[in-house]
Amino acid sequence: MDKPSSSYSSSSGGKKKRPRSPSDHNEHPVDRTQMYTSLEDALTFSDTMIALQLMRTQFPKLEKVVTEPFILQSQLYSSVRDRTQVDRDLESLKKDNVLRLFKLNTGQDDHAIMFMDDYLKQMAFAVKRSTSKDQDGTEVFEWFERYVIHSKLEASIHQRELCSLLSLGGDITDKHITLLMNAGLLTRQLIDPNMYWFSIPSIGPILKGLTQGRKEILSLLNRKKYKEMLLSSLEKTRLRFSPLDVRFHLRDLIGSGHIKTVQTPTDSGTNSIACV
Repeated sequence: MDKPSSSYSSSSGGKKKRPRSPSDHNEHPVDRTQMYTSLEDALTFSDTMIALQLMRTQFPKLEKVVTEPFILQSQLYSSVRDRTQVDRDLESLKKDNVLRLFKLNTGQDDHAIMFMDDYLKQMAFAVKRSTSKDQDGTEVFEWFERYVIHSKLEASIHQRELCSLLSLGGDITDKHITLLMNAGLLTRQLIDPNMYWFSIPSIGPILKGLTQGRKEILSLLNRKKYKEMLLSSLEKTRLRFSPLDVRFHLRDLIGSGHIKTVQTPTDSGTNSIACV
């Protein structure tokens, strides 16, 4: 494999036939055994779908948290140079119901990307946990999947539209909305209580780790004399406050503009990570 560029990104190639979800009919399967052993071997991708598929396989294996793989939009920006093309591709993939975008409750403008198949698995797990409590009104979960998820592609939805779509399945009550929120499928917006974010169930502990991991890596770099470290050394660091691995955080921080890759002049071909 050629050496990656110091920008952590590459230009999108020509227009290709876009695969659907990685698990659709086993098209373009990417096994976890294909994960790269070094971060320097996997800095760049040729187009949006390839980037999404490979970063999906590289999602960290987490303990004590049940979640399907997701990719941060900032990670995608760090790996494919043409952000305009990335945005176009994401919009097209959303319309094809290949994936969904979610606004994350991190206090920043963070968005997660999850393949639709993975999201439906995550939702099924949350529904199973909720329906095991023998509550009334659990039919709303079927209505939510059938009438809302595949027709409402945006990251948020107004309560009036939500109730209108759910009513295609039956009479809607406040209890139905509460069940969806308690299952982690919806989050009410603070600035407008009539608006809801679609959310990924059980992701709360990961979001805490995401925020703490960012701070930990930036603090580590800022303590260095020149506020930079060799990528190979940083990759071996074990984070104390995040269940996510260093690779996950570095792609995020580069894409969001907090850090950058630089070519080390004393050792040709070696990358360092530096604060911006």
